Amino acid sequence: MQQATVAKAVSYTGIGLHSGQDVTITLRPAPVDTGIVFARTDLPGAPQVAARAGNVTNTLRATTLEDGPAKVFTVEHLLAAFAAMGVDNCLVEITAVEPPVADGSALPFVRLIEEAGISRQDAPRRTLAVTEALAVRAQDKFITILPYDGLRITFTSVNPHPLIGIQFGDYEITPEVFVREIAPARTIGFMHEVEALKAQGLALGGSLENAVVYDDDKILTPLRFSDELVRHKILDIIGDLALAGCVRGHVIAVKSSHALNTALAKQISASVYAKRQ
Repeated sequence: MQQATVAKAVSYTGIGLHSGQDVTITLRPAPVDTGIVFARTDLPGAPQVAARAGNVTNTLRATTLEDGPAKVFTVEHLLAAFAAMGVDNCLVEITAVEPPVADGSALPFVRLIEEAGISRQDAPRRTLAVTEALAVRAQDKFITILPYDGLRITFTSVNPHPLIGIQFGDYEITPEVFVREIAPARTIGFMHEVEALKAQGLALGGSLENAVVYDDDKILTPLRFSDELVRHKILDIIGDLALAGCVRGHVIAVKSSHALNTALAKQISASVYAKRQ
């Protein structure tokens, strides 16, 4: 497969999930081997940060990337869309610290990429095929990746809410499967967490229009899938592992989080780099 970028510049405007700030992102074509790079056009000099595992600085409720004055967070949904749709190189101009939450899923970003079109480039794609098992564990949570010809994700979610409980998902990730089964799954929120999150400066842009929200004993948002939570967890893994590159392997996870996902991305990057020395 050849590397790819977007065929033309396209923009999307909305509100940040956690920051609550109005923001516009513009996807622009980028040269071979650029990767995905965010440019903070609201800051002097438009400083840039590359979407790489080594630039992860925080994983509280979202994945944060930093490089000097350039900082962006909640990038995982956009990165998942790039990865699943096969976009290797793109300059993402962003006018605030956080991309738009859109409807809480990755589907609006898929549509944005489709609007831009995908342009093949004159260089082979650099895939990261794992050749040995790698794993990250923390208490009762874990994520591992095994050698596999493709990208497959198997996830078990365990949630104490009476309407959620245990959910299981197992998907071979292709562009078609991603668009149909994973991209529409939205982020999940709970009413009892709202005040605590806002006290931490989080979820300031959250609403019933951009998240699936549960009360103590009922759901306040119509579901798109009966197991929407586990599908969104798989979406997050795709976005977080994209920080390592074009990963190939079978991911198996139980109750994994951004912290574990990005730690595995760093392991994958380190493992592949060591083999190239």
